Amino acid sequence: MHLNYTSEMEKAMQGAHGVGYEVYSQKHEVRMKVEQKREQDYLQSQRIVADLDRKVHS
Repeated sequence: MHLNYTSEMEKAMQGAHGVGYEVYSQKHEVRMKVEQKREQDYLQSQRIVADLDRKVHS
């Protein structure tokens, strides 16, 4: 997997997941963990938005 990334993307990956893009691109297990966490974060944000939307419109 070849990725073009910037130093800002590298810092964000390190900060959010504790790994760099090189490790992310080379290790399937790491990539799967990162993507699972991203999915969990996305779903949680969707629940928060839905909850706030219900509160605003009730």
